[in-house]
Amino acid sequence: MKKKMLIAAISALSVLTLAACSSNTGGEKIATMKGATISVQDFYDHVKTSDESKQAVSEMIVSKVFDDAYSDKVSDKDVDKQFNETKESMGDQFATALKSSGLTEKSYKELIKQNLAFQEGLKSHIKLTDADIKTAWDSFHPEVEVQLMTAASEDDAKALLEEVKKDGADFGKIAKENDKNTDTTYKEDGGKTKFDSQSTTISSTVQQAAYKLKDGEISDVITDSSYDSSYNVVTNYYIVKMVKNTPKGNDMEKYDKELKEIATNTYLNDSTFRNKIIGEELKKANVKIKDSTFADVLSTYIDAAESSTAESTADTKESSTKESDSSTAESSTAESTTAESSTTESSK
Repeated sequence: MKKKMLIAAISALSVLTLAACSSNTGGEKIATMKGATISVQDFYDHVKTSDESKQAVSEMIVSKVFDDAYSDKVSDKDVDKQFNETKESMGDQFATALKSSGLTEKSYKELIKQNLAFQEGLKSHIKLTDADIKTAWDSFHPEVEVQLMTAASEDDAKALLEEVKKDGADFGKIAKENDKNTDTTYKEDGGKTKFDSQSTTISSTVQQAAYKLKDGEISDVITDSSYDSSYNVVTNYYIVKMVKNTPKGNDMEKYDKELKEIATNTYLNDSTFRNKIIGEELKKANVKIKDSTFADVLSTYIDAAESSTAESTADTKESSTKESDSSTAESSTAESTTAESSTTESSK
């Protein structure tokens, strides 16, 4: 998450710089040569048609709209909290990352505030229903504590499993000392870690297998495949020992806060929902594109908002039609009953 924000920051700041150069120093020369020059304006005209530039302009507009509308809902305390978490998680690499991204601590905090304003804007449109909470409950599991090891091959994993299942075996010691354990994140702590159903550090495959274990129980070899940075399939083999499992039971109210957070995040991670809300906010802000090069950069969001409005209108019309048809049917039934009653009375 933090790395993505830094990458997004590079893109946004690059375009901001280009825009400033174009409007204020467009005639300034970048390079000269015999019979020719390359100006800032030349450079801007060359790069602005790239997909990267168009994407960056789109992100800048969206960020500006949400920042103007929702930044007052973001406190300095919120910004500092995320800043400090990022700084702590990146350790010695933090300063280097900022420098290579052309950022200072101040400008990075500004980016954090913009991102939080964007999140606040999306959340303001979320109205959780009982169905949303029930869906969150179905996939929810409270935090568990485990010990785990990974292996590069199934044979190595089986060898590790044989070791830890021997009488008196110390899972933590084996995790630390056995070279077949390829995990480096938790190895020094004897493989100990904690996670719940919202954690992203442990794959869902491993999580689901772990939740089935009782305290002290050791899993069979768990096979899980993922993609590396080059999109090559990588298969890992896991062995998990459950230290403390907490069944969720049947009381949803006990986890009300967690369930609302899960349900909210489901919306925030839904691209269809995000695009629709962004489109609505852009229309509310009356955004107009003045440079034809960027005429369509917001079309995904505008189309999503208009499509949602059309569907809502259609649903309303359908509902009204059904109500009208129902009323007409009831009226006809009443009239028919009255007529039958009158005929009967006349016959008498």
